[in-house]
Order: sequence, then C-alpha cells, then structure tokens
Amino acid sequence: MPEYEFQCAKCGKQFSVEESIAEHEHHHKLKCPKCGSTKVERRFSPVFVKTSKKS
Repeated sequence: MPEYEFQCAKCGKQFSVEESIAEHEHHHKLKCPKCGSTKVERRFSPVFVKTSKKS
C-alpha cells in the first residue's frame, strides 16, 4: 500500500499516511496530528523500486 507524505502549513509537522490509491483519490481532508490544522500540503518523496531482473 502506498505511503503519502504531508507537511502541515501551520506548524511545519511532517507526517505520512498509508492508504490505498482509491482512498487517496477521494481527496478527504487530512488533519495534522500535532495541531489539528487542515492546512496540509503534499510532499513528494523519492521512490525505491527493487526488481528481480538486472536492468
């Protein structure tokens, strides 16, 4: 299941949420776990992919 990273625009707290792609597409309002603000911005993080074959 994908993990999405967010940052609160009010207090600066960075946190991650694990949810399915279908859940993420519903654009529900997230709340900061520290201050409860709904002013949350999505952060982009690097992705690590491991394959079974040499590329």
